[in-house]
Amino acid sequence: MATAENDSGARGFTGKRVLVTGGSRGIGAAIVRQFLDAGAEVLTTARSKTSAVPEGAAFVEADVRTRTGVKAVAEAAQEALGGVDILVNNAGGARPFRNAWDIPDEEWQDQLDLNYLASVRLDALLTPEMRERRSGAVVHVSTVAVPTSAPAFLHYTAAKAALQNYSRGLALELAPFGVRVNAVSPGRTTTPGGKATRKQWASLAEGPSQDDTSPPLGRDGRPDDIADAVLFLVSDRASWLTGRNLAVDGGEFPVG
Repeated sequence: MATAENDSGARGFTGKRVLVTGGSRGIGAAIVRQFLDAGAEVLTTARSKTSAVPEGAAFVEADVRTRTGVKAVAEAAQEALGGVDILVNNAGGARPFRNAWDIPDEEWQDQLDLNYLASVRLDALLTPEMRERRSGAVVHVSTVAVPTSAPAFLHYTAAKAALQNYSRGLALELAPFGVRVNAVSPGRTTTPGGKATRKQWASLAEGPSQDDTSPPLGRDGRPDDIADAVLFLVSDRASWLTGRNLAVDGGEFPVG
């Protein structure tokens, strides 16, 4: 695992207050762990706590798909951390369907709430303080699957496409105030949730549901690969980067 070094040394996030949504397992837990290892104070959240939540992180149980849940997370961040310097909107997920027309209306709404509006709502509550301080960093975790938009996941990729567009616009809005906003788009990454989703997709498909070949770099991603990218984007080394969408996918897909 790469260190989180920046100009301040090996514990370059000492004193930084970090909120990571969806930190109970997989990519989110890796992001939380790396921030803790780098000296940050971290609050994470999920609908339920698991043993994968790294020791040392504060935790609040909340459903960020709802306005009430988002408000509870923002209030917990204020109580536990006294504010937020770095916000990582990582919570997300999808359930595949056989065809795009099989996706029910309520599933479209659920995906918008989880993969798009949760970030919009949490940003609205937490970035005003960053703007006033004239410092802060936000990362939205998206996906490289947006350009391909497989029908089974059209509700998910549509929500993530909205997130990418919003992320760019918010970056332009907040740049004059010294607040940076970027997105990270993971490729196929080995996580418990990812494995379960791919298994479900395969069970629905009448033919091949996905390309089982490895990315150009020869392996699937690991949660720490994504966490490395997140920590880089919020570090001092990326102080002149905002409005970007960084693909972390082993070279699998082009992302603008």
